[in-house]
Amino acid sequence: MDLQPYVDSVRHELNVAAEAGGADAAALADRLSAPLDSAFRLALLEALSEAAEEITRELAPGSVDVRLRGRDPAFVVTHAPEEPAPVTMSEAAAAGDVDDGGTWRVTLRLPEGLRTAVDAAARGAGLSVNAWLVRAVNGALGVDARPTRGGSQPNSDKNFSGWVR
Repeated sequence: MDLQPYVDSVRHELNVAAEAGGADAAALADRLSAPLDSAFRLALLEALSEAAEEITRELAPGSVDVRLRGRDPAFVVTHAPEEPAPVTMSEAAAAGDVDDGGTWRVTLRLPEGLRTAVDAAARGAGLSVNAWLVRAVNGALGVDARPTRGGSQPNSDKNFSGWVR
């Protein structure tokens, strides 16, 4: 991106404004505009950098970076990686991936602000955070998330939950 037309525009506006103050003001504006060239460029670069940051926040996980090539900035756009197509439960069942009795360990990074809400929801349901998250994932996939006895046994109405003294 060529910044020179923008710098020239500011320089021209400074000269036009100074001409209203007479010949001495115009001469002073002309002498000041050359040293201000780098200040104009820096101000434009800062504005472009802030704009790139705002755009990046909207594009996340994609991003926009401003890089200098010589005296002029260049934009580099990094697109978000494509997400794989969601697997339906019928596809998972056909592949044999549903409730085979095994477990899969995964690290889940949630925003710190969700921690309190997840902890409270798990406590409210009388579950551990892990069990609550498993239930939430099952619910999002449209699967009955109630725990079963023996891992792969189908759910029945003979399951009870609660506390015993």
